[in-house]
Amino acid sequence: MTPVRTRQHRADSALTTRVHGGEPSGPRVLDDMTVEVALSLMAGAGVEYLVLCDGDDQCTGAVSRARLTVFRDTPAYTDRVRLRDVPGSQPA
Repeated sequence: MTPVRTRQHRADSALTTRVHGGEPSGPRVLDDMTVEVALSLMAGAGVEYLVLCDGDDQCTGAVSRARLTVFRDTPAYTDRVRLRDVPGSQPA
């Protein structure tokens, strides 16, 4: 078995203050992740928010589990929708 290396990131202070009163709001993920994968990750990690990052690892916003769950039940949802395309994601 190959060991996995992980990196810990701290979200931008403007984003964390808005989302959770200055505390880190959740794991950082790329904004091209699908909604289904994000919901699965959130359930497994037991978190309510994900911090969205672009390809340059810059924070672009945040999204909550509640927002993704509501969006999944709309007619606009398909299994190809990316997190960056979810209406109501909080900008950084």
